[in-house]
Amino acid sequence: MAHPKAVPLVAPGHTRPVTHLSFSSLQDDQTYVLISSCKDGNPMLREWTGDWIGTFIGHKGAVWSSKLSPDTSRAASGSADFTAKIWDTYSGESLHSFPHNHIVRSVAISPTVTHLLTGGQEKKVRMFDLGRPDAEPDVFSDNGGPISHEGTVKSVVWVGDHTGVTAGEDGLIKWWDLRTRKLTTSLTFSGPITSMELSSQTNRLVVTSGKTVSFIPALLNGGQTHSLTLPYAPSSASIHPILQDRFVTGSTSDEWVRIHDVTGEEREVLKGHHGPVHCVEFSPDGEMFASGSEDGTIRLWQTTPGKSYGLWQGTQTNGGP
Repeated sequence: MAHPKAVPLVAPGHTRPVTHLSFSSLQDDQTYVLISSCKDGNPMLREWTGDWIGTFIGHKGAVWSSKLSPDTSRAASGSADFTAKIWDTYSGESLHSFPHNHIVRSVAISPTVTHLLTGGQEKKVRMFDLGRPDAEPDVFSDNGGPISHEGTVKSVVWVGDHTGVTAGEDGLIKWWDLRTRKLTTSLTFSGPITSMELSSQTNRLVVTSGKTVSFIPALLNGGQTHSLTLPYAPSSASIHPILQDRFVTGSTSDEWVRIHDVTGEEREVLKGHHGPVHCVEFSPDGEMFASGSEDGTIRLWQTTPGKSYGLWQGTQTNGGP
């Protein structure tokens, strides 16, 4: 019996390349939402089904990163207009805009929704107090100098209550104690880090650098780092949050989404995009994953093709949507 073919749902709306995707955590009613970043400057919020909820209007440049608070009440975005913004996800209004001196490439909201981490082309990691949005932010440095990394900060994530993890084009991943603003430890890669995402359910960082994908304990607390070398350079990777038996990747060298098992062996190649794939992310329940492309679209793929789930309900009997 042939396996059902993977039929992606296309989530249109963006007019330029999609740069970043981030799912919320699983909510009490077992739903979640997805926020997307795009060079059109307009982050979008979608239901777990892929249906459009709203667009955050206010940036004047490409948006490189957007993340949601754990309760989904707030969103943060970082842009080429030299600002990071905090948004009310119910009204769509910008609550505050935080000025920077260069492009903001990555943002992260604290679990308590009290602070915001940012990083970007200034090579600085900043922490803003959302309760005092006009106050000067803290800037992190491991040597007392003016910068946090020796290259563009590509990703910042918030782990637990008091840890920030940052990744740069200098090939370094750094762990910071956000109470003392001090560096606690670091890892060095042989080349620039192209992406780093926190898989909160598995408590691992998923990092791409060159042709490697690495799965690193989020707090480096005795767990084992697992690295794989692929035949191509992935732009982004995401591990299945429940089964942890596979990961998906995108690449800027072709238009495909690939599924690998944890040994690195390629299980499947999914074709649908019409441009390089910049970002991939599993949903928090593991039932699907999303990919964002240079072609300006988001595609949603089922982990188990043919399963009745979300907007795929009722679509499998007529040959797909």
